[in-house]
Amino acid sequence: MGIPRSAMLNIAIWLVLVSVLLAGCTAPAAPTATPAASVTPVLQLTATLDKELSVMIVDPTGLVTNVHDPTMIKTGGMYYLVSTGPGIPIHCSKDMKVWDSCGRVFSANPDWVVKAIEGVKDLWAPEIVFNDGRFYLFYAASTFGSNHSAIGLVTNATLDPKSPEYAWVDQGEVISSQKSDNYNAIDPNLAFDKDGQPWLLFGSFWSGIKMVKVDPVTFKPTTGEKLISLAANPNTDAIEGAFVTRRGDFYYLFVSHDFCCKGVMSSYNIRVGRSKDITGPYLDRDSKPLAEGGGTLVYKGSNRWRGPGHNSIYIEGDTYYMVYHSYDANANGVPTLRIEALEWDPDSWPQSPSALTGQ
Repeated sequence: MGIPRSAMLNIAIWLVLVSVLLAGCTAPAAPTATPAASVTPVLQLTATLDKELSVMIVDPTGLVTNVHDPTMIKTGGMYYLVSTGPGIPIHCSKDMKVWDSCGRVFSANPDWVVKAIEGVKDLWAPEIVFNDGRFYLFYAASTFGSNHSAIGLVTNATLDPKSPEYAWVDQGEVISSQKSDNYNAIDPNLAFDKDGQPWLLFGSFWSGIKMVKVDPVTFKPTTGEKLISLAANPNTDAIEGAFVTRRGDFYYLFVSHDFCCKGVMSSYNIRVGRSKDITGPYLDRDSKPLAEGGGTLVYKGSNRWRGPGHNSIYIEGDTYYMVYHSYDANANGVPTLRIEALEWDPDSWPQSPSALTGQ
């Protein structure tokens, strides 16, 4: 399998430091010898690895601005991406690099949403999965700062708008929360355990991220099904955008800490924990439970890309793509689609190429 690029990069940096220290301790040599010459190959290796990591960053173009909370899927040789917005915008791409508009899920908000959640405009944080021959798209209906919210479900036989079978069929409410509840029913994510049992994650602020077992046919919880608490941010309550993916022996829970939606002042950052059981407990690299505020930092942004967050994971072959939005400081803080292939360290923790290269 070879040594991971991130490990090789760390080795290269260590070799640079050792070479410099040894050069400083060596007795004066002939005028023709220079310490820098012995360091050059190591610096070249570091530059090469840095370049390889940069290649793992897709850097999408086309219609990639004003994208919030993206989730991606591939079918029929086409990548499709859904995100927060009026009617749930759909973007499509043949290569994951150049993106165009492919319509919207709804021309108007479903009647049940209008009746249940007063003041709803955009539909938030859609999640799309393919199961048993159909596409299932979960979405959230709420208003900013309120936990009077609901998660809905809509299905389709195809994502190709030219197909005669293309039709979005709304399946109504999946779960909701009221102002009297200590959780917020938004930001849905459907995950399957190793036995094929589906679980729905959701949550934003309040008491954090929740999980509930759902019926494998309707993808809705049965009456009386208990909520499981997975993650929280006790300091500020600012946690949301949960997403679970499985790799090897572990389930990985990604969450976004702190605050979105403030342009260049956004403080969103992506964190992760893992567990051998889909229901947790999820621990970070230092064995701190995510339910107690833990979470290993994956990416906090850069001078240009501010407040990265609300990521999903798209798996293609052995590659895990982290799909998220970030605020572009070079474009007045506009939310922009970002995609990168995660690197995995020797201990099987995910690493962001953007974080490793400082981009």
